Amino acid sequence: MSQSATPHLETVSHMIADIQSGNRRTLSKAISLVESSLEEDRVLTEALLEAIVPLTGKAKRIGITGSPGVGKSTFIETFGLACIEKGETIAVLAIDPSSQSHGGSILGDKVRMPALARSEQAYIRPSPSRSTLGGVSNATREAMLLCEAAGFTTILIETVGVGQSEVEVRSMTDLFLFLTLPVAGDEVQGIKRGIMELADIIFVNKSDGDLQDFAEMAKSQIQSALTLMHSPTEDWKVRTLTGSGLTGHGIQELLQLCSEFFVHPSPHDHAIQERRIRQNLEWFEMSCRRELIHWAETQDSFRNAKLKAEQDIINGNTVPSIAARSLINTHLHSD
Repeated sequence: MSQSATPHLETVSHMIADIQSGNRRTLSKAISLVESSLEEDRVLTEALLEAIVPLTGKAKRIGITGSPGVGKSTFIETFGLACIEKGETIAVLAIDPSSQSHGGSILGDKVRMPALARSEQAYIRPSPSRSTLGGVSNATREAMLLCEAAGFTTILIETVGVGQSEVEVRSMTDLFLFLTLPVAGDEVQGIKRGIMELADIIFVNKSDGDLQDFAEMAKSQIQSALTLMHSPTEDWKVRTLTGSGLTGHGIQELLQLCSEFFVHPSPHDHAIQERRIRQNLEWFEMSCRRELIHWAETQDSFRNAKLKAEQDIINGNTVPSIAARSLINTHLHSD
């Protein structure tokens, strides 16, 4: 072992001890480290992640999504506090929409969830999406592992709820919870089939006051639509519930249903385990592609050839797909 590796090992050892002891400041520092794009931070990040592997994998991973305005933050606060009352410890990884122009992020989750943020049994970490496809930060998966190493029993991942965010959050969680609004009639048909096919539980939020009748109607129609679809989790029946994150109505029923999903043993245990294996392999494939691109773009010959290909495309001299294949064949294929 090289002498230069020793300081890293000592730093990692101290960080892990602090994280396990409940030091939130060190946990936040560790998550900032995995979010960093600096090469020198990556060395320490990899040492840290390798060391915590035995401490991960035991938490319940729940993804929560829904269109803007559905009330995700209010719901998550109420749901999180209810989980804490049941003896859970909660980590919320909330993905903030980053500015497309300068990369800034709102990072206002602690303001939007003040009661949950004050709880000693909860940890809220806003994480900028930085235009990542899917609305999930590149480092969200690694942050989730750090929260598991810190001993949190339930990890909630909130996405921005736009574009491909539903697919991305499904690819890193055990249970996928889709929030929707009380609607009726033709409006129910407007809910994307693709989202419903990913959901393990559908919760009709804001089902209070004058909207209760609409909510029950929506629940019935959604449940009917689900009979024509396959459950994303084998041997699990997708259910629809109504309730309100604001008033707490329906939250206990939802907690009971979540407990049923995670109960062990169950007929769908195998599906959850197989999902985690598949998710790790997909994460590996995604990381390989990202690292290959990063490596290629550090090569001067590749960068120059890419610039020339881009100019040919701009001038209308070639087709983008052909230019890409030619670039790869010329610079990345071995003899």
